[in-house]
Amino acid sequence: MNEVNKNEADDAPFGTDVSIDPGPTTHADLPPETPIEMPIQDFGALPTVQVDQEQPLRSLVLRRAFLIIGSFLCGLLAAQEMFTPLQSDGVDLIDAGFFLLFFGLFAWIAFGFLNAVAGFFVMLARGPMVPGPAMKLSLPTTRTAVLMPIYNEDVQAVFRRLRLMSESIAAIGAADRFDFFILSDSAEEALAREHPAFRQLRAESASAVYYRRRKLNTARKPGNIGDWVRRFGGGYDHMIVLDADSLMSGAAMVRLATAMEARPGIGLIQTVPALLNGRTMFARWHQFAAALYGPVGSAGLRWWSGTEATFWGHNAIVRCRAFAESCGLPALDEDVLLGGHIMSHDMVEAALLRRRGWAVHLVMLSDGTYEEYPPTMIDHAIRDRRWCQGNLQHLRLLHTRGLHWISRLQLVMGASAYLTSPLWLLLIFAGIFEQVRADFDGFLLISSGWLLTLTLIFLFGPKVVALAALSLDDALLKSLGGWRKVLRGVAVEILISIVTAPVTMLTQTMAIVSILRGRHSGWSPQRRETEGLLFGEALRYYRWHLALGALLMGGIAAGVDGSIWTLPVALGLLLAPATAWLSSRASVGDWLVRRGILLSPADSIRFDQPPEDEAALTLQPAAA
Repeated sequence: MNEVNKNEADDAPFGTDVSIDPGPTTHADLPPETPIEMPIQDFGALPTVQVDQEQPLRSLVLRRAFLIIGSFLCGLLAAQEMFTPLQSDGVDLIDAGFFLLFFGLFAWIAFGFLNAVAGFFVMLARGPMVPGPAMKLSLPTTRTAVLMPIYNEDVQAVFRRLRLMSESIAAIGAADRFDFFILSDSAEEALAREHPAFRQLRAESASAVYYRRRKLNTARKPGNIGDWVRRFGGGYDHMIVLDADSLMSGAAMVRLATAMEARPGIGLIQTVPALLNGRTMFARWHQFAAALYGPVGSAGLRWWSGTEATFWGHNAIVRCRAFAESCGLPALDEDVLLGGHIMSHDMVEAALLRRRGWAVHLVMLSDGTYEEYPPTMIDHAIRDRRWCQGNLQHLRLLHTRGLHWISRLQLVMGASAYLTSPLWLLLIFAGIFEQVRADFDGFLLISSGWLLTLTLIFLFGPKVVALAALSLDDALLKSLGGWRKVLRGVAVEILISIVTAPVTMLTQTMAIVSILRGRHSGWSPQRRETEGLLFGEALRYYRWHLALGALLMGGIAAGVDGSIWTLPVALGLLLAPATAWLSSRASVGDWLVRRGILLSPADSIRFDQPPEDEAALTLQPAAA
């Protein structure tokens, strides 16, 4: 087993308007420049469609209607049931606000459940996953650049990943079709570590390897990639965009490149990377959950997204010409809320590609595409703070002319993923307030047995559906340790989820408040590995969580009507420092793995030989 240390590139925007900055890199480190124009897009004007779009698939309309209308009706039905006890003394604006809060949040969890159900039926129609005959790889005739943006990263870990990918490509005879570019935005002092590692990799690699460090990291990752596109994009048909913690097999990269060749109308193919190399309990939890629940969720997402899929910023292949003509991102006005460079660039770029007619696909490879996860709750929160600011920025882009309506929906969903946290917190206090005000006899939030049952089904149903789908994949079941170990892992995963959900709620709410006050997230290197948080660090970081938990617990002790149902939230908040400290321990993660809990398929990946039974790519027809 080849282990790869933790690393990840910042997910700030790329494609931004920046001047070309060669930095201190020598000409020997780079190929001759092959410039390509990358105009800044005008969001207020309709673009010229560059591609003859594929014929629409009518069934996609029905799929999307099922999810959207189904979620709307479920939310409406649940909100009406919750609202019934409040109508006895008339309806006012406060009651209406409570109705809308509950409707929005319930529709959100209903959408997740329906997406999982759709994914399950997709997998059920596919049938049991059984090993197929070995598939011969067809090498691409086009040239592809593999881009690895880095920012003050662990040099040893980054170049180990690059070496593995280079060797994997060489093993299948495709070294002359793929060139590697290390695109450094690191501080000047990092040059002394990065450049020798680059020279060594270049000497050992069968593929061409290049290195470029910008003197000024203008526009963060978007500027980094945009600089490469403008200078070298004209010499390549495609670019595979990675994060510093990404890892892809040569077979996976070849399949992506040949799929792009076969369908000239495709602008981007996004893979679903598996998580690997988690050591801490926190990372192991997410790695296990992604392996078990991810296939169903991804199958559902792919089922309804069609050619309007999204982009996650890494582990994807992009057509260079399409990206250059479509994805030059303007900077938003700095003197307004959520201004500056577009931070969560990836979803915007997918929308802009589709805006010009290019298809954007999501594909599920059986193997060969990986990323890593932050090791602690605090490190995840720091990264999540950047994503929160970027996703909220998307609300300012909904007016962009020419966007496909599914692209607009995805931008709204990205922002909603964070807005649900303050809405949940508001609903908790609104529920207590309504119960005290109405003097309702009973518990307002559990006003009917069927509503409670439906809520539990929607919350835990995706996990049950994923377990049902697991019976169709013997290889995945075996890699997770068999049913007994899977069920033990699910029990641990559910417990951790319940305890950490209130923590995430308040953390994201505080992030939104900070963003609305004009405080930017900044761009600092993220901690990739840790031997564990100090308890004092966790205590300081979660002091406001302790305060809110104490407030809720005080209301419960005082017997405030309806407050008893906040007990799980109060306990989760009060346990936040201890949870963060315990889950940051690699020793706890190792202890669980030794007992067969929170296992994952990525624990046994091998890159010393190409996978022979990897399923071929299948792509969705276009949507209406």
